[in-house]
Amino acid sequence: MEFLRHAINPWGDDVLLGVSWDLIWAAVVVGALFVVGHALMVPKKTGDETVDPDEARDLPDKVLRHTTGARAFHWSMTVAMFVLLVTSFFPLVGIQFPWVTIHWVAGFGLILTVLYHIWHVFAKQDFRTMLVGGKDVAEGVLALKKALRATDAEAPRPGKYPADQKMFHHVAGVVTVGAIVTGVLMMYRIDHVLWEQNPYLFGDAAWGVIYVIHGLCGVGLIFLVIAHVYFAVRPEKRWMTWSMINGWITRDKYLQNHDPKRWEVVDREAGTASRDAGSGG
Repeated sequence: MEFLRHAINPWGDDVLLGVSWDLIWAAVVVGALFVVGHALMVPKKTGDETVDPDEARDLPDKVLRHTTGARAFHWSMTVAMFVLLVTSFFPLVGIQFPWVTIHWVAGFGLILTVLYHIWHVFAKQDFRTMLVGGKDVAEGVLALKKALRATDAEAPRPGKYPADQKMFHHVAGVVTVGAIVTGVLMMYRIDHVLWEQNPYLFGDAAWGVIYVIHGLCGVGLIFLVIAHVYFAVRPEKRWMTWSMINGWITRDKYLQNHDPKRWEVVDREAGTASRDAGSGG
């Protein structure tokens, strides 16, 4: 398997062209193996589905988990991401269409959703809910051991976001930003309406590095999308998926999966649960 594509430029220099197309299929295969392996090794979550009556007292039947703005960001980003992946990789398997224009338009759609997300987090939410602290790491390790049946110890209930979701968010964020930055730079190589084409902005060696980073981010996103869709449809995770559609979770799901002391229902009558105690040092 080749990892990088090379070519000789007119001056006889060996320059990078980007990642090997083999990596695309490798990402699909690794994603499929991860899904099958996880499904076989990690059983569906079972256990005590009861709730503490004292904790349930005065709580609404429905607890807000995702605001309208958060859900709009998620689904807008989902559409943009799928369009980008399709327009990136379908031409490589012989499916031809005017993909370049569709690709960069979807890319700017992705940029807008990311900018909105950053504004929404800092203006409307508490960004500390996504920070990873020592307690998150310890709880994540314990949850992993329990999933792999290496321990019988019960992991404590997290706040609004458990450690694995926080880590996935941060990895996806880094990969997405990498794809965005390199994608914007690559737009100087094509003709479009936003700014003047300038293929000589960088030398061949620098362009090669930009292509490789962009390709690696795209390959990484393939795996992340496969994993994300898989967890979204797992039976014990569907309550979270539905909350990204309707915005709320039931009181029982809230108490079974979250510690009220770490994710407090602020407005009990309205069912607004938005104050998180943070990452826990």
